[in-house]
Amino acid sequence: MKILYAIQGTGNGHVICARDIIPLLQKRGSVDILISGTQSDIDLPYPIKYRLHGLGFVFGKNGGIDYKETYRQTNIKRFLYEIKSLPVWDYDVVISDFEPVSAWACRIKGKASVGLSHQIAVTNNQSPQPPKMDLLGKSVLNFYAPASLKFGYHFLPYNTHIFSPVIRKEIRSVSKKNDGHYSVYLPAYSAELIIKILTFFPSIHWHIFSKDCMEEYNVGNIRIRPIQNEAFIKSMAASEGVLCGAGFQTPAEVLFLNKKLMVVPMRGQYEQQCNAAALEKLGVPILKNLKFRQVEKIKKWIENETVLSISFPDETQELVNTVLAAATSISSFNDSEKDKCYTLKKRISRKIFQLKLNN
Repeated sequence: MKILYAIQGTGNGHVICARDIIPLLQKRGSVDILISGTQSDIDLPYPIKYRLHGLGFVFGKNGGIDYKETYRQTNIKRFLYEIKSLPVWDYDVVISDFEPVSAWACRIKGKASVGLSHQIAVTNNQSPQPPKMDLLGKSVLNFYAPASLKFGYHFLPYNTHIFSPVIRKEIRSVSKKNDGHYSVYLPAYSAELIIKILTFFPSIHWHIFSKDCMEEYNVGNIRIRPIQNEAFIKSMAASEGVLCGAGFQTPAEVLFLNKKLMVVPMRGQYEQQCNAAALEKLGVPILKNLKFRQVEKIKKWIENETVLSISFPDETQELVNTVLAAATSISSFNDSEKDKCYTLKKRISRKIFQLKLNN
């Protein structure tokens, strides 16, 4: 069996899951890896056949997406060419972890694909949604990486196609203890802004992991460290608690380690708003943003010794088996879906032709 496994490279969660999923896929066939996007801080220790620009967003430094930089880095012409040139029909199975080039290449060329991501679980109608529905945000998630078959993972199995989080082996085997410090990972905020807030807690030792930090340094009781996989795992495993964004992978790992958790969802990021809604139902405190008015909430969280006890069984092998069994049962679309693909293909070809004329 020849498998194309395509991974979204915006953020670390997708790459972290891939590190455990790839070996299981390799037991079942020949695996080529595609990764698109430029925001991951975690390396993938496998040969990458396709390293593409893709389509993603850039984290800002004030709690949201840097739309100006995202726009600057967006190259629609390049994205369309990547879709056109990707040979998806060379593969028996195409699996997309919220990766848009492979997903749209399959959609346009009439090749069935399997979506395997947390985002699929988030958009399931049975999964928790934020109080204020963001129809545009939900539409973007649904449209970004379309798939013929859909499987996902979430904090709880809200649907039969939703599995437990993929907790990496390093987390499952790490030795836990409590040194009393708090670990912090908030990639949408600058280290300077985080430090301003945490200086209100001089008796607490903080470990901030920042993408802006190239060399470790201290500011009073606060230790600022570069993002490094092993160091972050050790810090989490030895912490009292973790303050992080409302992504999926890090909160899931914190819950698995039975550590205190507080999350700050990114502004304007619908997926994180959904994650925050799910975590709040589990009893995790949520911060709307990281501003001075939130200091009292952080203080209460520090003083509260309650720790959630949630079991995440290792279902990764079962997940891979289910995905491959479903994928091998379908290789192409039916006639009505092929008509839609043909229409999309004509639109893409017309767009490429227009881009050529403009250049």
